[in-house]
Amino acid sequence: MSLALVGALLIGLSLGLLGSGGSILTVPVLVYLLGEPPKQAIAESLLIVGGIALLGALPYALRGLVDWRNVLFFGLPGMAGTYLGAWLSRFVSGEVQLLTFALVMLLAAYLMARPSPLRAEGEGSRKPWKILLEGLSVGALTGFVGVGGGFLIVPALVLLGGLPMHLAIGTSLFIIALKSFAGFYKYLHLLPELGLAVNYGVALLFVGVGTLGSFLGGRLAVRLPQGGLRRGFALFLVAMGAFIVAQSLAQGH
Repeated sequence: MSLALVGALLIGLSLGLLGSGGSILTVPVLVYLLGEPPKQAIAESLLIVGGIALLGALPYALRGLVDWRNVLFFGLPGMAGTYLGAWLSRFVSGEVQLLTFALVMLLAAYLMARPSPLRAEGEGSRKPWKILLEGLSVGALTGFVGVGGGFLIVPALVLLGGLPMHLAIGTSLFIIALKSFAGFYKYLHLLPELGLAVNYGVALLFVGVGTLGSFLGGRLAVRLPQGGLRRGFALFLVAMGAFIVAQSLAQGH
């Protein structure tokens, strides 16, 4: 459990530093360190990441670092998409979800590692229907594999919305919280059908430790170079994605 608590701290640090990455870490920690079934881990991941993201977003909101327009146009469709993704998950096995999760990790690594363009598009160039469609798509991914989607939200807000990195992080945290709680609500109805239940003791412990990490990450975020952080995190994602694929293939034989 001590290793799992270190993982919870890293989850919070990632969310506080980058506005993303928390759920990418949560599912592997719950599956491989605590031995939980994949579907239970995905459900708990949504509760944990939603709780950490909501509490971690409060300092950003108090400093005026949240774009409420993007929270509305991205977050509300994202909640609907997350509910849909959670519903779709009932038709596939936990192993298929984990493999999809690994592919998502590799996509996240690419988005994190690639250099930013010289300039972002202007904020006014982003049409509301595009924001709605992105929110719905990222939300569906959130519900299906238990990721908050911050690694997709942050680049979208920075590159398409023209938001500064720190404003994008605060905005992303609120959006992650909205979508994660919507997906968790759906899993509350799915888990009993599979003979599974949420371990609220573990989830609340992770939220507490992860929130401390998120506050620390938020303080570090304004002092550390974001480019180096993103590239380092990308390398970590590649390693974790490869590990999950290897574990899944080994269990399949």
